[in-house]
Amino acid sequence: MKGLAGTSIVALAVAAFLASLSLVSWRQGQALDTLRHLETLQQEVALEVASREELENRILYLQSRARVVSEAGERLRMREALSSEIVILHGDAQ
Repeated sequence: MKGLAGTSIVALAVAAFLASLSLVSWRQGQALDTLRHLETLQQEVALEVASREELENRILYLQSRARVVSEAGERLRMREALSSEIVILHGDAQ
């Protein structure tokens, strides 16, 4: 009987050891999946930041004086006023 009890204890110990190794392996797999997901999200964020910077640069270009004057000249046939054409009106100082 003692031999059977010792064998049972060894078998339980081996089973517990294998179960703990399986648990560790599963947990590491979960961690690797999480890291892959994190890397994917970081790449998406980097793409969005680059896209935002590109849009901000385009907005700055579209708002620039040089572009506005050029578009006004082409679309509306406007031109910049000469200094002799500029009239400054002075209001009453209060």
